[in-house]
Amino acid sequence: MGQILFENCRLFDGLGSELLEDRHVLVEGERIKEVADRPISADGAEVVDLAGRTLMPGLIDAHFHAFAADPDFAKMEAMPRSLLAQHARKLLEAALLRGFTTVRDAGGADYGLALAIKAGLIKGPRLFYSGRALTQTGGHADFRALEDHSAFCFCGQGSRIFGVIADGVPAVRQAAREELRRGATQIKIMASGGVASPSDPIWNLQYSEEEIRAIVWEAASWRTYVMAHAYTPEAISRCVQFGVRSIEHANLIDEPTAALCAAEGAYVVPTLVTYDALHRFGPELGLPAVSQEKLKDVREAGLTSLEILKAAGVKMGFGTDLLGDMQVHQAQEFEIRAEVLSPAEVLRSATSANAALMNAEGELGVVAPGGQADLIVVDGDPLADLSLLQHQGARIPVILKAGAFAKRELV
Repeated sequence: MGQILFENCRLFDGLGSELLEDRHVLVEGERIKEVADRPISADGAEVVDLAGRTLMPGLIDAHFHAFAADPDFAKMEAMPRSLLAQHARKLLEAALLRGFTTVRDAGGADYGLALAIKAGLIKGPRLFYSGRALTQTGGHADFRALEDHSAFCFCGQGSRIFGVIADGVPAVRQAAREELRRGATQIKIMASGGVASPSDPIWNLQYSEEEIRAIVWEAASWRTYVMAHAYTPEAISRCVQFGVRSIEHANLIDEPTAALCAAEGAYVVPTLVTYDALHRFGPELGLPAVSQEKLKDVREAGLTSLEILKAAGVKMGFGTDLLGDMQVHQAQEFEIRAEVLSPAEVLRSATSANAALMNAEGELGVVAPGGQADLIVVDGDPLADLSLLQHQGARIPVILKAGAFAKRELV
């Protein structure tokens, strides 16, 4: 196995709150072999002198949409899958070049996309995918127009990309089992109303206790978990009480609900940048009028939700949920969060915290012996200046995924 030796670096290991000075890191094959505060002897290794630059774990986005070619989901559902796959390739490859070596897809991506990445056909991040999100009739992944009175079920429509309609315990069991059969690394459900869907107000509660518990059981039987789209305190608390591990968005969370999340060990994955981007660019990029109106209900509550989550000690992941061309703003999530959280808290959410959420603790999100060699080099100190992670990776001259260079532009 080939070896790469990074010398003379400052290290953010994904776990601490400070940079570690004068570190040396040896990569062997796809894994990190050694991390030391002294020079490492490795005959035959390729030596990369970082000259004081920062070495850190590759970034992880826990709420990504690879197939999100357009802000209008109904329009995307009508696109050929082959066309969406080309959009996905473009979006995934751009994310990797921003330093995101892993993404968790929150609805749409499938085993074919994962296989294309593993085969090198797509030069993209590691992909944890949910398959199609489970939704009730009229739920957040039911993108039929209000004028559409058809009675068909998405589960009988092979062309549906982002969601599968399943109503009742037998149907949700079957839908969950189908996504798990196709290799889903976790199951996504819609548990409240949302911005992108046409018929459900934000406060709408979705899925019964029996349905959610059945889905959670099916995921647990495959040794995985459920992630749930949920905005309001009631929607969030129901999910957590019924066994959901990962709450997505949570803009309208309150103190008692945050305390419940902390007590139950649930993760919350805020996605604040998408509301900012939708507000600024959504109308010109095709966000439907009904979605623009609903956006007002959740956008302004974003920073308050971070304050509530931090005060309660809730485990926070890092996600973006950006759609289409708005994914260029992926790294802006760092600076938005920095209005409430410390830089170290923000970076841990995008590294070790996300890895733990995704059942990859010690494998991803850390610079430690035995971990996957997913690493990035930052030209500067990201703990002092999170904006270094913006600008489409311009200040990230080196990106390593599974021990192989995805980018190498050291001057």
